[in-house]
Amino acid sequence: MAYKRLAGLTAGALIAAAALLPQVAQAGTGKDATAGRATTTGRAHGGQRTVVIYRVPTRNPRADAERLVDSGYDLLEKRQGDSLFVAGNASTAAGLRRLGFTPAIATTLTEAVPSATVAPHAVGDTYDGGYHTVTAQYSHMDSAASQHPDLAKVVTYGQSWLKKQGRGGRDLKAICITKIQAGDCALSPNSAKPRFFLMSQIHARELTTGEMSYRWIDALTNGYGKDSAITQLMNTTEMWVVPDANPDGVDMVAAGGDNPVLQRKNGDDSHGSRCGVSAYSQIGVDLNRNAGTHWDTAGTSSAPCDQTYGGPASDSEVENTALENLFRELFPAVRTGTSDTAPAPTNAKGMMITMHSDASMVLFPWEYKATVHTGNDTALRALAAHMASLTGYQYGQAGEILYNASGGTDDWTYDKLGLASFTIEIGDSDGVGCDGFTPAYSCQDSYFWPKIEPALLYAAQHATSPYTTTSAGGN
Repeated sequence: MAYKRLAGLTAGALIAAAALLPQVAQAGTGKDATAGRATTTGRAHGGQRTVVIYRVPTRNPRADAERLVDSGYDLLEKRQGDSLFVAGNASTAAGLRRLGFTPAIATTLTEAVPSATVAPHAVGDTYDGGYHTVTAQYSHMDSAASQHPDLAKVVTYGQSWLKKQGRGGRDLKAICITKIQAGDCALSPNSAKPRFFLMSQIHARELTTGEMSYRWIDALTNGYGKDSAITQLMNTTEMWVVPDANPDGVDMVAAGGDNPVLQRKNGDDSHGSRCGVSAYSQIGVDLNRNAGTHWDTAGTSSAPCDQTYGGPASDSEVENTALENLFRELFPAVRTGTSDTAPAPTNAKGMMITMHSDASMVLFPWEYKATVHTGNDTALRALAAHMASLTGYQYGQAGEILYNASGGTDDWTYDKLGLASFTIEIGDSDGVGCDGFTPAYSCQDSYFWPKIEPALLYAAQHATSPYTTTSAGGN
């Protein structure tokens, strides 16, 4: 499931967690507090809260997923057959039944609930068995550039919401990795080399995604001159990596130490001052519902405490506008048509992957509506099919195999730039016990990386001409 069983916070971890979460007062959340959704009263003072994960059989997963999101439920990014999964509390089942569903408890977990207060960022390099903090991710990028000045360059492309408010927060950082020649890693869309862009942890609680970015940086910088495929790739292609697209959220997660706080959204508390501090009622904006393409049309909520709250307007969040500015500086806008079916030209270069967890899927635009296909559907589907064959995952548009969701990163980069764009939902497709947002850290090297590295290598190798790909074999 998308949560891990959590023990009580130690006193030190509780203090650290308390230092990270913005000042909030808890109250009933969302549009229908009587519908069995998670509601809380009073202020949080630390401790634990029961989280119930419900398996929800559906007759029409796409339509029923939108009903669940519209009703404010924490719909997890997971699907098995026609069953969806919802996180809530003991009273959530009654609300689901009132909507006509027949939920069954899949598992009952304990979530750490930190005290609600104000926020600088977490200290230390690792938490929960080895997961890397934002501090560690940024130090790792700086170290790669320092040790390999001919291969890597770090770029600061903006500031997080909390930093913009003067409340701690972080710079937003990316790293460019290639065999650097004159003009490489420049913030210009007219690059000599094609570019492959990888990003992770735009949903902060999806910890595996940041670890895959960490390992991708190492694979490239350490493999140059030793691994022939990586050496060839580095000689011909620029790789860009944003390991923490939502650093304020990741700091909140890491504050829990060995019991990560299950924060999904960013740190923007200006819209939901009465939200709780649980995994199903939180401050913040869902950055993957906030992008300015088909915003607020599917799979998103207008209630500020909901997990899929898309913000008060499209591109309202500084993390997204900074990221979108970086995309515009790196990739030319080659898709000039105005209709959803207008294609990018077949000679367009570049590719983008945003990583999520934990549905075990490879997704591609359009994610806002599965019945509408892009003008480059054949190539995108073929590339996704091959990445799926390497990982053992399903592939398709989001609404075909998961549920429609608007305002996402990959829809924006395809829509505005014509960039070949994908979401990889990392998950345990083999039932080895590595499922959830916070699986045992040992799963990163033993299970996930051997699946993800070949898919990333394949994708990067196809950044030269992604839209000439016509079969799952990658031709």
